[in-house]
Amino acid sequence: MKVLVIEDNESVCSMLEMFFEKDHFEGVFIHNGLDGYQHFLTNKYDLIVLDWMLPGMDGITVCRKIREVNKEIPIIMLTAKDSESDQVLGLEMGADDYVTKPFSPLALIARMKAIARRLNKSDGDETKETSVVIVNKETREVFIEDKRVPNLTPKEFDILSFFVQHPRQVFSREQILDQVWGFQFYGDDRTVDVHIKRLRRKIGRDNQPFFHTIWGVGYKFDETVVINED
Repeated sequence: MKVLVIEDNESVCSMLEMFFEKDHFEGVFIHNGLDGYQHFLTNKYDLIVLDWMLPGMDGITVCRKIREVNKEIPIIMLTAKDSESDQVLGLEMGADDYVTKPFSPLALIARMKAIARRLNKSDGDETKETSVVIVNKETREVFIEDKRVPNLTPKEFDILSFFVQHPRQVFSREQILDQVWGFQFYGDDRTVDVHIKRLRRKIGRDNQPFFHTIWGVGYKFDETVVINED
């Protein structure tokens, strides 16, 4: 896996480089946000580790601009901002995950390995469909009533793919994190709420929200049409 790290703290970069070599990740380290974005445009990577606070261009802007040209590449944000609103902002701008500073490099590596496993996974049945929604895991495309759904982030696709395989089953936030993120999650489980909210906005309709909140428990995916009666 080839990883672009955009991080201005050279000590952090040196530490990550050591761990990358041990786990056979190929890392390229850029210390300026604008330089990192321009480097991304002219090179191919499998994953981006992106700091929030950067000279030249801040990480949130870099993340947003990357998403304008590439919807698929996984982005993990590094941030010293640990408030829920800051974390939500990062996810809204297109980040798939975040790691709060100070962080354990082992935890970051675990998340990167989980992403690598998902990217390399092939279970022999690449297309999952229900009556309305079709998810193609090989092409990572989603169709609703034969219309392609654009602009899904990698994490949004993974969540939808998981739920389509388990229609009408109820899952807690913890179960969703375990099944979709694939590692012990150390952040706020409200990241699930943010992703579900974005998916509802992208794929739902007024009478067919697909994702249903089960209060006090979690979420389920159901294609049943809801008819509002006066």
